[in-house]
Amino acid sequence: MALSEGDAIPDVTVALPHGGTRRLSAQGRALVVYFYPKDDTSGCTNEARDFSAAMADFGAAGVDVLGISKDSPERHVKFAAKHELSVPLATDADDSVCEAFGVWVEKSMYGKKYMGIERATFLFGADGRLVRAWRKVKVPGHVAQVLEAARAL
Repeated sequence: MALSEGDAIPDVTVALPHGGTRRLSAQGRALVVYFYPKDDTSGCTNEARDFSAAMADFGAAGVDVLGISKDSPERHVKFAAKHELSVPLATDADDSVCEAFGVWVEKSMYGKKYMGIERATFLFGADGRLVRAWRKVKVPGHVAQVLEAARAL
């Protein structure tokens, strides 16, 4: 299912790296949710670094940020420590979050088809409604585009 502008944030729960869970629909503030394929790969590391560098700017705009992949909470802890990341990360252990956002898609590499996470970002207003979605994200310059849209809320 693909989300469209104006849709409510899916009522899903993610696992947090240091224990516990977070229900996305219980936010109460504007929220950027970005999905990425895998911890510690070049594109995903650069994207997480870019979001980390902009966390204060997002905070000043009144917007929270959350990165989600299927990596385990333990792997997120190592990834964040290794790259000194400040962006919060979460785990979609059972595919329910990726399915709800429509980012669990068929991919192809070297002619082989497989299922994986599409790099995508979603900006929700404080009312929990989708303001903007970026699909098939290219990392360079992406966080600046998201921050610009967040500031315009």
